Amino acid sequence: MIKLVIKKSLKITILLIGLPVAVVLIGRATRLLPLASVAPANIVVEAGTDLGPLELVWQSLAQGGEEKDAFDAVIALVTALKPTYIRIDHLYDFYHAVAKNGDQLTFTWAELDKVVDQILQMGAKPFITLSYMPPVIAKNGDITAEPENWQDWQTVVQRTVAHFSGRQARNINGVIYEVWNEPDLFGGWTIKPSASEGRDYRLLYHYAAKGAGQAQNTNDFQIGGPGTTAPYQDWTDSFLQYIREHQLRLDFYSWHRYSLDPQTFGQDIDQVNSWLAANGKANLPKYLTEWGSDPKNNPNHDNQVDAAHLIATASQLAQRVDLAMIFEIKDGPDPAGKQFWGRWGLLTHEATDEQVIKKPKYQALQLLSKIAGRRLVLTGGNDFVTGLASKSAAGQTVRLILTNYDHQGKRFETVPITVKGLANGAYVVKITWLDQPEEASLFIVNDGTFHQEFPFSPNSILLLELFKTIN
Repeated sequence: MIKLVIKKSLKITILLIGLPVAVVLIGRATRLLPLASVAPANIVVEAGTDLGPLELVWQSLAQGGEEKDAFDAVIALVTALKPTYIRIDHLYDFYHAVAKNGDQLTFTWAELDKVVDQILQMGAKPFITLSYMPPVIAKNGDITAEPENWQDWQTVVQRTVAHFSGRQARNINGVIYEVWNEPDLFGGWTIKPSASEGRDYRLLYHYAAKGAGQAQNTNDFQIGGPGTTAPYQDWTDSFLQYIREHQLRLDFYSWHRYSLDPQTFGQDIDQVNSWLAANGKANLPKYLTEWGSDPKNNPNHDNQVDAAHLIATASQLAQRVDLAMIFEIKDGPDPAGKQFWGRWGLLTHEATDEQVIKKPKYQALQLLSKIAGRRLVLTGGNDFVTGLASKSAAGQTVRLILTNYDHQGKRFETVPITVKGLANGAYVVKITWLDQPEEASLFIVNDGTFHQEFPFSPNSILLLELFKTIN
């Protein structure tokens, strides 16, 4: 007799090969309407394969400039996500860090230090976007404009890096600095050869890189950019040419992307890879420093559509970028006082009923965080059903996360899932649907294979885990 001790929230079903499988559904639609134009999914995972480490690049998060103290009410909730990096911008216009007394720049870091301390408290390292221009040095006080004097901008960056990365200051190792946020949007910066055709991002980066290099006795840090609204070949080519000609430091290349279509993210990576290679930078780290389904307010940001989009896009990003920073951590406050107003956050704002609510996307990220390990070959997906599979280092646990992403909410599909190459014996099978109680069962493998069919409603998410029991 095998005794299972499992949390009381789990449903227990004993499954034996050759016996009918009973599928237990709680509040889930079961009407199956496959679309004729797309071949049905038939997922096969090869447990004996090893595609290398599956790094959780999406555990890095970004917070927008919705408010100055965005993290005050969500420290514990963000900590639970185990973030690696947290990105912030509006350094110089939110936190009063830079002032000027005559011709002398002065620096006060207390307000910004508070936010960085919160990032460290949440278990992450700071990813600091060097934006926007301090009003005291900006032309006409415009925070998206050039400085009156480029040397002032160089000094601002030098002092920023010295403060956070300096061993005699904050002494933080591994800080990442990104030069500006969406320069093609915020400030109308260009990368064209003639600065007269627009504000010249090359100069913005030039003086920032020089300033960072002047910071002395620092821990390891990175500096890069350009963090444009999407990847653009003219930006890539002209920027890298300028970097090469002026021998400037560039530790990573960054961009943003918002698209309902997860495949767009993979296409971006293909393009960036080719552009970097053509410029002799094939091995330059690639950071997607903001990403999501829609750059505008959208009801999907508050429901399971965005959660499914997260999983589907993760399968495009895995092992292909070095960081993929989900935008954003928390909603800003709705001017009309609504709790859900189509904002981008994983969490709602506390202003409504003084309560922060986890959105489905937050819950999906929690499930996705369990997929770390050695990546396995997964085949048989289609344009809707996609996912990732992994195994533990010892090979005793196999995990698979799948979603049926359909932002139109129409596609239902029953999906066969087969895991091949398993060691024979008993497995505890844990089934977790997003926002549903876990179910656990015992499955006896005697031919190296697990097989079961699962009904997927639109935008449903399944985490399937197989735990080998002790013989």
